[in-house]
Amino acid sequence: MKRALVLFAHPCAESFSAALNAQVVAQLQASGWDVDVCDLNAEGFDPVLSEAERRGYHDVGRNRAPVSAYVERLHAAEALVMVFPVWNFGYPAILKGFLDRVFLPGVSFRLEEGRVVPNLTHIRRLAAVTTYGGTRLRALLCGDPPRKCVTRAVWHVCRPEKMRYLALYDMNRASEQRRAQFLDRVGQEMEAF
Repeated sequence: MKRALVLFAHPCAESFSAALNAQVVAQLQASGWDVDVCDLNAEGFDPVLSEAERRGYHDVGRNRAPVSAYVERLHAAEALVMVFPVWNFGYPAILKGFLDRVFLPGVSFRLEEGRVVPNLTHIRRLAAVTTYGGTRLRALLCGDPPRKCVTRAVWHVCRPEKMRYLALYDMNRASEQRRAQFLDRVGQEMEAF
């Protein structure tokens, strides 16, 4: 059975992000995926990279010890889906901390002659499902860091066969109809994932 890791980063169970996460999980399961839901807030993930972790960052044997359970979950996945809101034109701190603490040398990449070589090539599908409070233009004017990070940096360490970045912009003014349409789109994309 295909296995997907869904990283969910929102603290509120009644949020639209939680509804998106539920849609992602339900559709992946309906499509035959074994889904590992990693609700970072509910699991109490500590996003802070400690001094000791930073000092041991390049020690491949030592660097994964504090997050070994998360590394195992990441290594067991064939698909990675990140569900998060964009806050202040970036990831929620807990998701950024996950990337800082889990996407380590020897885990997500290898350094060979100073170059980053992908190490998560078993992940054949990569998706982000997100919302922005502002418009697409406003995000573009700020450089749209979350989109670039997913479609460039995370993409680079996975080199997936399929990549989707699904974003609902201008969430602050989105009608119920627009939200429902986006939920449907996410369901259709996950069905084809």
